[in-house]
Amino acid sequence: MQTTDEIIIHVQEIEPRLRHQTIFETFNNLQDGESLIIHNNHDPKPVYYQMLDMWGEIFTWEYLQQGPEWWDIRVTKNLNNLASSELEAVLINVPAIEPSLKHATIFQVFDELQPGESLIIHNDHDPKPVYFQLLGERGDIFTWEYLEQGPENWDVLVTKNKVMKNDKPLVSAKVKEGEKIVNVPSLEPRLKHPTIFNTFDELKPGESFIIHNDHDPKPVYYQLLGERGDIFTWEYLEQGPQFWDIRVTLRGEEQQETIGQIAAKDLRKAEVFKKYGIDFCCGGKKTVREVCAEKGIDAEMVERELNQPIANVTNSNMNFTEWNIDFLADYVVNTHHNFVRKYLPEITAYAKKVAQVHGGQHPELYDINTLVENVNAELTEHMVDEENILFPRVKEIVNAQKNKLPYPMEGREALETLIDETEKEHDSVGRAMEEIRRLSNNYAIPSDACASYTLLFKMLEEFESDLFIHIHLENNIMFPKAIELEKTLF
Repeated sequence: MQTTDEIIIHVQEIEPRLRHQTIFETFNNLQDGESLIIHNNHDPKPVYYQMLDMWGEIFTWEYLQQGPEWWDIRVTKNLNNLASSELEAVLINVPAIEPSLKHATIFQVFDELQPGESLIIHNDHDPKPVYFQLLGERGDIFTWEYLEQGPENWDVLVTKNKVMKNDKPLVSAKVKEGEKIVNVPSLEPRLKHPTIFNTFDELKPGESFIIHNDHDPKPVYYQLLGERGDIFTWEYLEQGPQFWDIRVTLRGEEQQETIGQIAAKDLRKAEVFKKYGIDFCCGGKKTVREVCAEKGIDAEMVERELNQPIANVTNSNMNFTEWNIDFLADYVVNTHHNFVRKYLPEITAYAKKVAQVHGGQHPELYDINTLVENVNAELTEHMVDEENILFPRVKEIVNAQKNKLPYPMEGREALETLIDETEKEHDSVGRAMEEIRRLSNNYAIPSDACASYTLLFKMLEEFESDLFIHIHLENNIMFPKAIELEKTLF
């Protein structure tokens, strides 16, 4: 439950490029014990890791609501959570020291530290010049962690490394010949992330580089995933305690996510596919670049839009991939099959009526009417087969796996054969709807259209949208999972 004096950040109302910055600035201005609420339309866990990287464990992260449409997280600043090494660190109150002795005092205290010990620089401005002086005169043998960053006070925890750089090889022996190495601790802080991103952007498909760091750079993973998409692998070669080595590999074309997999992770991405006329259900086994090449679309433009936050869409962000497939089968029947049974007969009647009245001026309506009749006949039989044969088979597989029951195969058609036949029927219906869209010029309503004509096109467009989601849930989520689950029963 949120209190009346808590700051609530409505993330979706903020310009995308300012969202993380707003959260960080608001947190930084909190006093010890104060909290803020992050209200978002998806789990903002990447923000947690970025805050952990920036401030350390000086906050708590409490879920008040976890989807499916909204996430509310209370973030509370708690300086008592500082690690014991921070609490035991030598505090240098810089403003109280005579100016000519300030840097000398810091250096003297640092030189007296044992490996693993720390000092805290308390100052009335950012002591960043000390960082560069210390780096230049003592080398990369310390960590520099901001505990507080203004506006009135700056507190920096400086810890002498337990293991000096030359005590071990720079990176793991698993590094391949020719791989670039980004030695993060040796870089100026403002250049660390840009250097990693520039190195990544220079990779060719299949190539890799190594991130070498003195702590787990997991926030970089989330930033890279958010800004470049799921086009890389992240492999730990070494995981502390002194050093972390991660191999980052740009996937080859054959490893890229398919359109169906992208939509399965976040159905809101389907809005981008629909915008560019990309089939994410029947054509869901192709990659974005394959489809864009076929259609003559700028693939980089589509990928940029896919990696942007998507708001104000009609589809809720339910994570269907996390549902049990027997539950998903019921959902398809109760939501999408019922939709088809409710509206398709009405659409069929309107298509016939409008063709009879307006076909002379718009002959394409005769073809649209024929296509609608074919879709009606095919889907009516198709849904009966799914509900009586395929979906019960899916539920049987789940039940056998869950309760360790026998799963006999003798005398039954193979599951993959049933699914293959079903997907061919999906493809047939999908192609018919694409042809209707082409004939209707993307459901453009002509100036002489009557109310029935207008209603027909609006219903067809809504029907197509529901149908493509319907097929997507089966082709790209339910069927692959059922095939894999069945294999565990043999």
